[in-house]
Amino acid sequence: MGELKRTLNFPVILLITINSIMGTGIFFLPALGAKIAGPMSIISWLILSVISIYIAMCFGELASMFPKSGGIYEFCKQAYGSFTSFLVGWMTLIAGNITIAMLVVGAIRYLNPGLPDVLKIAISILFILAFNFMAYKGMKTSAVMLVAFAIITLLSILGLIVPGVMSMDFNNVVPFFTHSWPLVLIAIFFIAETFFGWETATFLSEETKNPTRVIPKALVMGTIIIAIICILFVVTSLGSIPWETFGNSQAPLTDLAIFHYGDMGRSIFTILVYLSIIGSVAGWIVSSPRLILALAKDKLFITQCAKIHPKNHTPHVAIIFQTILTIILVIVGSGSYETLLELLLPLVLIIYSMTLLSLVVLRFKMPEVERPYRVKFGKLGPIILILIMLGLVGFWATNIEGATNILKIGASFIIFGIPIYFLLLFYYDPDAIIKINNYFAFFNLLFENILLPKSVRKDILSKFEDIKDKHILEYGSGVGTLTLHLAEAVGPKGKIYATDLSDKNLHILEKRLKKRGYDHVKVIHDEHHVSRIHPNIEYVDMIFSVGMMGYMQNIRKVLSDMKDILPENGRIFLAEYVDFFWVLPNVEWLSSNEKIEKLFREAGFSVRVIRKKGFFWNYVFVYGIKSDQDVPFI
Repeated sequence: MGELKRTLNFPVILLITINSIMGTGIFFLPALGAKIAGPMSIISWLILSVISIYIAMCFGELASMFPKSGGIYEFCKQAYGSFTSFLVGWMTLIAGNITIAMLVVGAIRYLNPGLPDVLKIAISILFILAFNFMAYKGMKTSAVMLVAFAIITLLSILGLIVPGVMSMDFNNVVPFFTHSWPLVLIAIFFIAETFFGWETATFLSEETKNPTRVIPKALVMGTIIIAIICILFVVTSLGSIPWETFGNSQAPLTDLAIFHYGDMGRSIFTILVYLSIIGSVAGWIVSSPRLILALAKDKLFITQCAKIHPKNHTPHVAIIFQTILTIILVIVGSGSYETLLELLLPLVLIIYSMTLLSLVVLRFKMPEVERPYRVKFGKLGPIILILIMLGLVGFWATNIEGATNILKIGASFIIFGIPIYFLLLFYYDPDAIIKINNYFAFFNLLFENILLPKSVRKDILSKFEDIKDKHILEYGSGVGTLTLHLAEAVGPKGKIYATDLSDKNLHILEKRLKKRGYDHVKVIHDEHHVSRIHPNIEYVDMIFSVGMMGYMQNIRKVLSDMKDILPENGRIFLAEYVDFFWVLPNVEWLSSNEKIEKLFREAGFSVRVIRKKGFFWNYVFVYGIKSDQDVPFI
């Protein structure tokens, strides 16, 4: 497996940071701010700029401590632990995809409002495919692309600021105090998205040279540059076009271009703005897979997404996943820019609040960790910012019609991540597997005819007619759904070793065995069950296992142990649930029959793999013998 390669230097990461942060905000939100607060929106921009620069400094300290591709997920993992960091990573993943959809919607609005929707979406998808291909090819290719888009964005904005300075009419902003001060706060909430995107730079830490110094410097300098550009742009825009007209514009930069350059400016700046916005899409497309990569490395996402391309040094599986998800969101979300913006804002403010709080927690929790960049007032400053951000969310929620419904939608996204977290733990975390098995022991008994139907049990045993008087290991007995059938089949002269990691499962099994008078079954509790065969088991004729392959933390070690306790031509049967509820991804090596057969062959088994359809899930049956030769099966 390959690894990420450090190719980005300071000038490149600075331009990428500027490109990622600016997004569509600079193209739409000055007009929205003017619509809400009139000329007083300039005050909103000044306040927001100060807040944003300090937030960038906080991100800088965190990035200097943990220069890893997970970015804010990594910061929160160090501060809070697995569950909270997963939720932050999950929310960031959702926010990133909402951002991409919003960027594309904004780009389409500027491109040509008269184009058919199908054509607009098709053009945007072509860009997305092209950007993902460049991201797949490597960071050097992606960096050239992102730098080019950053330059286009800066030139587009400067191309309107410079003539705006020369044609300013201060009468356009007189009188200045036209609105109430609460509207200035609401304007801050809505224009805040202009500065969102610090996390995208942190996602690229593992591909940046000297990241502990370069990333903080790029974050702070990039935010200062954006703040200066935004304030100049807002002042010159309101000085060029009356704020009432500017605030109602659907494409404010196009209107400014017409004002400064005439009809020729319309065409040129429409293309430039579209390219700038699409360039921000490219920034998210390149950076977001790094978050998926970090989650997958910690087994809090599909583990296949942790792969790094050996030649291109890119998270290619994560990029493919991101491509599919982005295209779906572009098709589904190509509607209202404002709705997507309202959905995004509270979500990101909560994410940033959790990230800023992690800085405070880490100041107390890890005071000894080196901080090449250290923000002033690191214990009090973030708390003040968190109160401001949550206050903005609360003020928006109580003063804007429909805000509560938007919050409910955002909350549903967050809540949806909770069962996904536990399902992933159910697959990958040995301690969690034990706890969950113990918790659901009674339900396993209650629903055993659904979990392992009698028809499936009958199908399993039909392949082993010569089972009488044999010694058998049942690796993962559960509550004894199959154990009882095996005990009856081997008879009193046979022997069953029933092992499991859940003591609650085994307690139920022992009661069932006692009730039937089966004293030839030895029940063994093994907390290390997912990584081995219990050492007290020295010899068996056959091995059965249902529902354990997906849990095996070291499949090669388990298969090696199985081989050691079986005689030559000793038989095995392993079954696993796959395509679980059509939602949870399969463990990678269970994804194809070829991979399973190869893995067992390398361990010294000749097997056949059969897949069977189920109602809520499908089954994989693996049965064969201990043999170095391929053996045909009927």
